[in-house]
Amino acid sequence: MKLDSNNHSVFLLYYHLVLVVKYRRNVFDDEMSDYAKDMFVRLSENYNITLVEW
Repeated sequence: MKLDSNNHSVFLLYYHLVLVVKYRRNVFDDEMSDYAKDMFVRLSENYNITLVEW
């Protein structure tokens, strides 16, 4: 991946997002996971974010 830069800095940030549900129940099925992935992709286009892995 290429580095992002502005006037005074150069950076490359990676975030690891973990969604935890109460009592470790099976809440996220395949349909909900696909919907969440689509939403992350749509939001990433507006904020110049690259989704590396799902």
